[in-house]
Amino acid sequence: MLEKAERLDLLESVLRAMHLGAIVLDQQRRIVLWNAWMARHAGRPEEDVCGRSLFAVFPDLLGKRIDQAITQALDDGFPSVLSQTLHKAPFPLFADMAACLAEERMQQAVSVSPLKMPNGQRHCLIQINDVTVAVNREKLLRVQALELRSQTFSDGLTGIANRRHFDVAMEKEVRRAKRVNAPMSLMMIDIDYFKAYNDHYGHQQGDACLVAVASTLAAMLQRSTDLIARYGGEEFVVILPEMDAPQAARLAEAMRKRIEELNLPHAQSGVADRVTVSIGLATQSFTNPLDEATLLGRADKALYQAKRDGRNRVVN
Repeated sequence: MLEKAERLDLLESVLRAMHLGAIVLDQQRRIVLWNAWMARHAGRPEEDVCGRSLFAVFPDLLGKRIDQAITQALDDGFPSVLSQTLHKAPFPLFADMAACLAEERMQQAVSVSPLKMPNGQRHCLIQINDVTVAVNREKLLRVQALELRSQTFSDGLTGIANRRHFDVAMEKEVRRAKRVNAPMSLMMIDIDYFKAYNDHYGHQQGDACLVAVASTLAAMLQRSTDLIARYGGEEFVVILPEMDAPQAARLAEAMRKRIEELNLPHAQSGVADRVTVSIGLATQSFTNPLDEATLLGRADKALYQAKRDGRNRVVN
């Protein structure tokens, strides 16, 4: 068995070796223990803080959540864990001098625990863990997840939604329209004589044409609920929740005109000297609910009719 003095020496060694901050306060909120980790990351040696009120050392903490947690521990004997979401860096602690100069606080996990002393007095222990690495790792994982989602649901060329994104959104919006008895319109848009365009101008210019048309159409959708997707090749599809047939027809005609006004030369078009689009429209209403396949089929049929009627037009 270790003697009392040896145990104290061992305890002191443990406190120095700990990779977390440890502060002990007495009933008057005075600092009675301040380990080496705190001295290093707060830039305040033990002899400068011991015997002083925690809130004299860190006045900005007065009235904050840590103040409440200390009161609960000392007065009521209740432990507390501060939310990392709400209290990311309550103590002015820094990984190194460079971080201090840049005022980049380490991210912290803070807990406050009551301590009952042999003389019956109550103290409290504040433990502070540096969770900067874990937080940064979580941020990186979130960014990577968003990038992966973007790659999964976005068309690689045009940047708009892809077919998979459309399929998911279509199912959701059709169900929602039926549930709330709201109208919903669907556009199918095709670039006229695009194969001839590609053959004449080359695939690189063809890609540039697809990007220009996609970005122009997307810019005309003002509502967050609207979705444009690349359906395949030179064909696009637009979901318009809570939009009836007359409204959708007006938007489709505006889109047709806007593409024509881009004045993208198309020497091989059979309908104009510039790039144009044909648009097919279909709408479901609470009096005429349709399933996904039927709505899509009607929009596709209307697009086919627009092509038969001469292209560069809207048919619903």
